[in-house]
Amino acid sequence: MIPSSPFHAYREALLFLATAGVVVPIFHRLRLSPVLGFLTAGVALGPFGLGRFGDRVEFLSYLTISDVGRVASVAEFGLVILLFMIGLELTWERLERMRRLIFGLGLAQMLVTTAALAAIGHFWFALDPAPGLIMGAALAMSSTGLVMGVLAETRRLNKPAGRAAFAALLTQDLAVAPVLLSISVLQKAQNALSPWELLAAFAPACLALVGVILGGRLLLRPLFHLVASARSTELFVAACLLVVVASGVATASAGFSMELGAFIAGLLLAETEFRREIEVTMEPFKGLLLGLFFVSIGAELNLDLLLRDPGPLLVSAGGLVVLKAALVTGLGLALEFPAAVAGETGLLLAPGGEFAFALLTFASVSGVLPGLHGAEAMVVVTLSMFAAPLLARLGARLAPEKSAEALRAEFAHLLPEGEVGAGKVVIVGYGRVGALVGEMLNRHKIPFVAIDDAVSLVAERRDEGVDIYWGSAEKRELLAKCGLEQARALAVTVTNVQAAIEIVRVAHEMRGDMTIVARARDADHATRLYEAGATDAIPETIEASLQLAETVLVDIGVPMGYVIASIHGKRDEYREILKPKAEEARERQFKRLALRSRLLARRRAKKQRDAEEA
Repeated sequence: MIPSSPFHAYREALLFLATAGVVVPIFHRLRLSPVLGFLTAGVALGPFGLGRFGDRVEFLSYLTISDVGRVASVAEFGLVILLFMIGLELTWERLERMRRLIFGLGLAQMLVTTAALAAIGHFWFALDPAPGLIMGAALAMSSTGLVMGVLAETRRLNKPAGRAAFAALLTQDLAVAPVLLSISVLQKAQNALSPWELLAAFAPACLALVGVILGGRLLLRPLFHLVASARSTELFVAACLLVVVASGVATASAGFSMELGAFIAGLLLAETEFRREIEVTMEPFKGLLLGLFFVSIGAELNLDLLLRDPGPLLVSAGGLVVLKAALVTGLGLALEFPAAVAGETGLLLAPGGEFAFALLTFASVSGVLPGLHGAEAMVVVTLSMFAAPLLARLGARLAPEKSAEALRAEFAHLLPEGEVGAGKVVIVGYGRVGALVGEMLNRHKIPFVAIDDAVSLVAERRDEGVDIYWGSAEKRELLAKCGLEQARALAVTVTNVQAAIEIVRVAHEMRGDMTIVARARDADHATRLYEAGATDAIPETIEASLQLAETVLVDIGVPMGYVIASIHGKRDEYREILKPKAEEARERQFKRLALRSRLLARRRAKKQRDAEEA
C-alpha cells in the first residue's frame, strides 16, 4: 500500500505532466498524433496495465494510475473546453459558406452511419431501437482532434479530402448536443411518463436553456468589455474559465450536459470582438485537458475484457472501420467526388472519436444503454482510434495530387478558420492612422482585418461593421488566428515604439516574404523597424516635413508634377539612408552571434579534450 503523503495526493497530476512532457515530443518526432501517445500512456499506466502489478511490485504503485475516478472529473472538462472552442469557430458566416458539405456529406454521413450501426445493434446484439440509435450515433462520431492533427501534420488540411473531412467533423460536433438531449429525454421516458408529464418534466429545463442563451447574449459581451478594460491577463483568463464553467454548470443543473452549455457560450462569443483573444487564451487549457482526457480513456480501457475474448472485439473494431469507410466513400461518390478523394475522406472518418466516450458514458450512467454494451463499445472505439494515423497515410497514397484538381474550385471556400485572412491586409492598430489606412483599402475594394488593444475603440468600430478584434498583436498566436500567415500584407500603425518593433519582428519570423509597412516615430525608430524586418518604415517627423515642403512649393507656384517628383525622390533618399543602417546593424549582430558560436564551440572542444586526457 502507498503511504499517505503529498506525492500520493498529487501522484496522478505528476504522472500526467510527466507523460505530456515525454509523449508529445516523441510522437511529434515520429510524426504521429500525440492523441495516440496519450491513449497508449493511459493504457500502460492504468489499472488494467501496469497498475495491476502494483500490489506485487511496490515501486510500480508509485508510477501508475490506480484510481481513474480521481482524474475523470477534471479530464472530462477537456471535452467541455473542446465544445466551447468549437462553438467559437462556428460563426453564421462560416456555416453559410460550408452549408453544402455540412448539410450534404456531413448530415448524410451521420444519418446513414447511425441508421446502419443501429440496425446492426438491433439485429445482431438484440438492442432495443432507442439504445441502438444512441450507440449508433456515438459510433458514427470520428475524432476531431485526431483527424485534424493528422491532417495538419501531413499538410493535407487544404486538400479536398481534408476539407470534406473537416466539414463532416463539424457536422458531427454539431450533432453532439442533440444526441445528449435525446439521452436525457430517453432517461425521463424510462420512468413511464406520459407525453404531457414528459413535456412538463422538460419544460423547466428548456426554459433554463433559453435563459442561458438570453443571459449570454445580454451579459457576455459587456462582461468581457469590462474585463478587457482592466488590461490584466490573469483577469482575462479567469473570465474565460468563469464563462466555460458557469455556462456548463447552468445547463447541467437544468438537466442537460456541461458540454452543451459550453458550446452555447462559444457560439455567443463567436460574433464578438474578443473571439480571437479568447481562442489564444483557452488553447493551452484545451490541449492539456484533452490530453488528460485521452489518458483517462486509455486508463479505462478494460484489458481484462479485451484479453478474455479478444476475437469479437477486434472483429467489431475492424468492422466499424470498414463499414464507416465504405459508407462515407459511397456518399462521396454519390456527391460526385472523384473516387480517390471519396476514398481518402472515408478512411479519415473511419475510426471512432472522443465524443463517443462521452455519449456512451452518459448513456450508460443514465441507464439508457446497458452497461456491458457501453463498455464493449468503448473498447471498440479505442481500438479503432489507434488505426487513425495508418488509415490517413493510406488515404494520402490513394489520392495523388492531380486527382483533386476537379474539386479545388468547389472546395476553395472551405478554408480552415486560421486561413480566412487569405488575400486580406492585416492592420495592427486601428486608431486615427489605422482607420485612414482601412478607409483607403475599402476605397480600392481590398479587404482587411484589424487588431487593436483599446477595447472601447474596438467595440465602436465593430458596431460600425469593421472586421476588427481585440487583443495584443505581439502574440504570435493571435496574429495566426487573424490569418497573418495567408495575408496579403501587414500594416503596423501602433504608437508604442517597442510594441511596433516586436510586432514587426514576430510577423517577419512568421512570414519572411510578406510586405510589412510600419509607422515610425522618427528616423531612429524607422531604422530599428527595418532591422526587425519591415519592408517599409514611415517616420512621422520626416513625412510631416515632406508634406509641409510639398505644400509650400505648390503654393508658391512650382508645378505640381515637379513637386511630386522631387518629394518622391527625397523620400527615396531617406529610405536609402535608413535601410543600409539597418542592414549594417543586422550584419554586426550576425557577426556577434557567429563569434559567440565559435567561442562556445572552442570551449566545448577544450572540455572534451580535457576529459579525454583525464
